[in-house]
Amino acid sequence: MSACVPTRHDHTSRSSRPPRASGIKRPHSPPPRDGRFRIAGADLSASITVFLLAVPMSLGLAVAMDAPLEAGLISAAIGGIVAGLLGGTPLQVSGPSAGLTVVTAELIQIYGWRTTCAITIGAGLLQILLGSLRAARSALAVSPAIVHGTLAGIGVAIALAQLHIVLGGSPQSSAVANALALPDQLGRVSPAAPLIGVLTIAVLILWPRIPGRIGRVVRRIPAALAAVVTATVVAAITAPGIARVDLPSWRSHALPEMPHGPVLALATAVLTVMLVASLESLLASVAVDKLSADRAGGQAAARPKADSTSASSSGPASSSGPVSGPVSVSGPVSPSALAQGRPGPACPSLPDPPVRRSDLDRELRAQGIANTLSGLVGGLAVSGGAVRSSANVRAGATGRASTVLHGVWVLLAAGLLVAALEQIPLAALAALVMMVGIQMVSFAHIRNVHKHREFLVYGATITGVLLFGVLKGVVIGIAVAVAVAMHRLARTRITVTEQGGQHLVVVRGQLTFLAVPRLSRALARLPQDGDAVVELDGFFMDHAAYETIQDWSIAQTAHGGRVVFTGRSGGRIAEPASAAHSCCRPWTPWRNHHCHDRPGQTPETHHARLDTGRAPDCGSGSVEDRSPEQHTSHDTSGTRSTPGPAGSPTAAPRRTGGNRLFSGLSSFQRNTAPLVREELARLAREGQRPSQLFITCADSRLVTSMITASGPGDLFTVRNIGNLVPPPDAESSDHSVGAAIEYAVDVLKVESITVCGHSGCGAMQALLGAKPDPDTPLTSLWRWLRHGLPSLKRMESRHHAWARISGRLPADAVEQLCLTNVVQQLDHLRAHGSVARRLAEGTLQLHGMYFHVGEAQAYLLAEGASDGLTLDEVFNRVDPGDAHASSDSHTPADAHALAGSPTPSDSRSPGDADTPRPTAPGDPAGSGELERTGV
Repeated sequence: MSACVPTRHDHTSRSSRPPRASGIKRPHSPPPRDGRFRIAGADLSASITVFLLAVPMSLGLAVAMDAPLEAGLISAAIGGIVAGLLGGTPLQVSGPSAGLTVVTAELIQIYGWRTTCAITIGAGLLQILLGSLRAARSALAVSPAIVHGTLAGIGVAIALAQLHIVLGGSPQSSAVANALALPDQLGRVSPAAPLIGVLTIAVLILWPRIPGRIGRVVRRIPAALAAVVTATVVAAITAPGIARVDLPSWRSHALPEMPHGPVLALATAVLTVMLVASLESLLASVAVDKLSADRAGGQAAARPKADSTSASSSGPASSSGPVSGPVSVSGPVSPSALAQGRPGPACPSLPDPPVRRSDLDRELRAQGIANTLSGLVGGLAVSGGAVRSSANVRAGATGRASTVLHGVWVLLAAGLLVAALEQIPLAALAALVMMVGIQMVSFAHIRNVHKHREFLVYGATITGVLLFGVLKGVVIGIAVAVAVAMHRLARTRITVTEQGGQHLVVVRGQLTFLAVPRLSRALARLPQDGDAVVELDGFFMDHAAYETIQDWSIAQTAHGGRVVFTGRSGGRIAEPASAAHSCCRPWTPWRNHHCHDRPGQTPETHHARLDTGRAPDCGSGSVEDRSPEQHTSHDTSGTRSTPGPAGSPTAAPRRTGGNRLFSGLSSFQRNTAPLVREELARLAREGQRPSQLFITCADSRLVTSMITASGPGDLFTVRNIGNLVPPPDAESSDHSVGAAIEYAVDVLKVESITVCGHSGCGAMQALLGAKPDPDTPLTSLWRWLRHGLPSLKRMESRHHAWARISGRLPADAVEQLCLTNVVQQLDHLRAHGSVARRLAEGTLQLHGMYFHVGEAQAYLLAEGASDGLTLDEVFNRVDPGDAHASSDSHTPADAHALAGSPTPSDSRSPGDADTPRPTAPGDPAGSGELERTGV
């Protein structure tokens, strides 16, 4: 047995919290301040990558706003250094705001540059105030349809304005004016600027798609930099007279002045700048958190794979290395190999530190400070940028050092690279910013808002931003969202149907006093002594509706009728919350149940409550809704700690398997039994009539009723180690499976038999990894596993085609054997007399199935292979949209197309023993040494 005890790290208690000095952030708290500024090598390289992206972006946005070009560099430097040092999202890169392009351009046109700087200062001070009041989370409470609609409208306005510059002209004052002036601009276009713009866009699109080794090398250079450099070089050769960047002298740089103009208009401008900059920064922070978590999750997933690869390649019983000859096994197999799903135990890697979540209030304050300083020194408004931040995360940045260094590099470039920057064509920068605007219109967001029936709000916000400006567009979006919400609140559909003497009343929508008259009329039409089921499919019920339903229910019951109220969860209205609500999702493993894990409740007290017939109350909310302080933690000693009354941990005995079983039985009796009692009573009266015999592995990760969406009476299930079917001539100790087959086929008259294998099968790994040990007597486990040796021989044989999974070859030898074993057990099934007779009559079908546990994905064996009529063993993927997820939906040619393999005419026949097999993945030499394991 391994000395390493796996531990769980999904919950934390007060006793297991890391100290403040550890550098690990507690949930919902600001990032730790260690007082030292560390620069890692990854941060240095990431800062250079972001710098090369930020310089052309900053200049392009300044051109789009008609602002001084040096102002874009100033805001990029201040956003990187100030917001990077003080912000609550260490990996977020701040700079000139793309979302404020239209707003800033309009402010500059109306008030001038110096007053616009003063407005930026006011917006920054307002951000500091809101961040100090902890209002950042409230800003994200705005409907996502409004936020994304605002950004999309701004993106369309940016693209329309920059298109004029790409065509060699000048943008107009508004998006509508730009759209109306576009035909005239197309009539007087000059060829130089459009060609440079098209070249820039082409490089932007094609640069990340360069294939091969060259592509992996050149993709380290940002596409924006590559596009601008390419356009600059081509313009210098072919169009020397094209309009270029003109950086004025720093001596002429304009600083802010006291604003002049109507107070209400200036206040509206400050509010607009603050609103757009804050929303853009906060949304970017949330996106950076997701990118960081995805990157950490990918690294964590890659590490166990690398560890297992190294362990298997170094061990004597490696299942992934080449096998030069047939594998013969005569020694016992350790049961731990089956229990753990691998040949030998392995120590789990230590967990990574938790990913730091953004402190949005601190980020908002930092953005306010950066905007205040940027306005004071004559820079553009600053916000967090999703493009720059995602580049920073993907470049491997580990902390805020990369953000700060990027600002330093921008500052140095503004003083030392003026001559180089002035060679950039304006058309190239305009094309770059135009692509940024186009990317702000996200089709993923459009699909989401359409799926959630919010497209009307989204479209109204875009239209308002384009026609009336950003702030008015947001107000229009909020008004439409409120109107839609009120319409949904007042729209309640009530239908009454009769099914077998029982009336079904379905109420869809929210139940308010507005729906009470219609609800009362519908309920009054029901017979007073009849049975009724009222299905409430909504999320809200006010007091008037509740009293109406309750009074009718009491009267109906008094007249001898029976009333059942159901909802999406199946709970009943009149039941207490503890009985009607289960905080655990369906198919939740015992170890993740929190319905009974209340502080201070030991297994003994829980058992006592079960004996008294009272179920323990369920916690409120789902597992994800519980705060980390409410979770219990498991340490390596196997004990469970719960916080005591005063915050100190009190050790409680670890719940044993028996108590977990009692908890599960209690949950069943409370939540599930009332829903299935009538169906089980019917089955008890009529007897079982399953349509399927389902033979699968005893692995605890396979829940047959879950993966087949079946209920009581559907499956006659036989489970054993390795989903093996002993041949009918096997020794007498193996007659259990044969008896089940005969009973299912001859007595129950099942219509089909399915043999289901699964990924990571411990039995298959044991067959591959065991070593002969003639001195050790055979154990019961090994005597059973001998029935899997024909599958091993089939996999090694050159007389059988490779088993293939949809679209690819098996990942390794274990998966190859799992697939081959399903096909072999189908052959064993055909050898049973009762099965052969039913197959000859055409009244029985055989199916092969493979379930990938890690992907929760099912695959079905192609029909010809299931029937034993073809040599091609192809497992086809079952998709969610398949109406009839059966292998007969594919012809043999389709199966080959899905598997990416040759057609049946090219497949191996038994006479092709001397024909070399194709090179397998992981066999770079192409020597075919891996072909015996099928890797």
